[in-house]
Amino acid sequence: MLSTAVLVPLVVVLLVLVNVLGRDEADDADGGPADISGATTGPRGNLPPVPVDTPDVTPAAELACPVLMSQLPLEVAGETSRQVDSDTLNAYAWGEPPVVLVCGVAPPAGFVVGGPQTFAVSGVEWFVDTTDPAFFVWTTVDRIVPVEVRVPSTSDSAIPTALSPVIAGALPYVEPVPAPAE
Repeated sequence: MLSTAVLVPLVVVLLVLVNVLGRDEADDADGGPADISGATTGPRGNLPPVPVDTPDVTPAAELACPVLMSQLPLEVAGETSRQVDSDTLNAYAWGEPPVVLVCGVAPPAGFVVGGPQTFAVSGVEWFVDTTDPAFFVWTTVDRIVPVEVRVPSTSDSAIPTALSPVIAGALPYVEPVPAPAE
C-alpha cells in the first residue's frame, strides 16, 4: 500500500498532467491562461474573514508551510473553515469563535523539553500556553517550522488533536530544543 507521502505528490502530478495535456484548443484561443477568478478550492463558511497577524516568512517557512497549508481540511472537529485576512498564505481558520492556525511562527517562549506544558498527540509534540484567559496557544516544538494553533479557552483540544496527524505527515520531525532565554 502506498503511503500518503508518496500518494499525495503522485496525485498532484497526475492532476497537473491531466489539466495541461487535456485542455481543449479553445482554452488556448487567447494564448493566455484560463480565467479562474472567483474559483475556490472548496466551500468555506459564510463567516467574515478573520484578521490574522503573521510573522515574516523565513526561508524554512517558505519551503515547508505550503506543504502543510495545502493539506489542511475544510472541516475539522465539526468546524468549517473560514477566510483569513493576513499578509501571508500561512494562516488558516475554522469556526466561530475562530480557531486560527499559523505556520512558521517563532518557537514558543517558556518551552522546556519534557516540561509540564508539553503534550504528545498523534506523533506531534505541542507546547500549550494557557496564560491568556481568552485562548490557549498550542505550538509544535518538534517540526521543521513551528505551527501555532490558537484555540478559544471555551473550546476543547479537538482541533489541535485532529490536526496533529496532518502536521506530522506534512512537516518533518526535528528534535525539540528549549526556547532561548529572554
